Amino acid sequence: MLEPTVSPRPSVVALAASLVFLAACQREEAAPAPPPAPAPAVSAPPVVAIGPAPVLDRTGLLQAMDVAASAYAAGKDPGGATLAGRRFVIRQAFGCAGPAPAGRSTAGATGGDGLAAWSWGDKGKSLKLTLAPADWTGSPMVAGGADSWEAAEGFWLPRPWLRTDGCPGVPSDPAADGATAVSPQTFGLAAVFEEDGSRLGRRNGRAYEFTVRAEGDQAPVAPTNGYRLVLEGRMTAFADGRAIRCRAAGPDQRPVCIGAVQLDRVAFEDAQGQGLSEWRPG
Repeated sequence: MLEPTVSPRPSVVALAASLVFLAACQREEAAPAPPPAPAPAVSAPPVVAIGPAPVLDRTGLLQAMDVAASAYAAGKDPGGATLAGRRFVIRQAFGCAGPAPAGRSTAGATGGDGLAAWSWGDKGKSLKLTLAPADWTGSPMVAGGADSWEAAEGFWLPRPWLRTDGCPGVPSDPAADGATAVSPQTFGLAAVFEEDGSRLGRRNGRAYEFTVRAEGDQAPVAPTNGYRLVLEGRMTAFADGRAIRCRAAGPDQRPVCIGAVQLDRVAFEDAQGQGLSEWRPG
């Protein structure tokens, strides 16, 4: 006789099914992914404060004019637009070799020579410092510079090869035959005046003058290291936007370069920087 097959107990079957279900759930429930690593902190670039451009001194201005002269001679764009608006304070020595020659004109209908000098006055009992700006209003260097300009007064920057503001250290050559010729002036500043601007700063042929007088019975002593001329103001621009304009008669001539400026102050100082006299427009 065949024995009847005995089915598993319901409770055992249910337990087995539960275990299988739990195992499947554990396999489906994967472990949570770890949180992403934080991105590295990126520091912001430092904020650089941009202040006003430094004030031009004699050295800086002469360097800019050298660059403009070289570019002009090479037939390239001389640049100089970045100088427009820059302030300048230029000190330069004058009268280093002694008094000006007798008969030197310091003023007139056509202006002076744009160079500072000193001379004896009143039978040696005083010294007279003078600077008569040149009249450059009709000069080819300035003509057509800007439609709004009505006048231009010129000031030369003598000895442009000497970047310091003191007297030259090279003595006169005793072997030189006669008086040493002075090199032509090649760098200068044109103080320009607008048509509708104030006329208080114009000299109109009048020289800047200051007299060093004797103290009691003591006559003034001739300076051993000259005097100092101070020119202070702001660079402006010609019609092409450049602050410096250069010209030359030919390829073998050193270019003459002029900077257009608005002049705020002219002063005389002694060799130690002590102020003697100053003029300001208005």
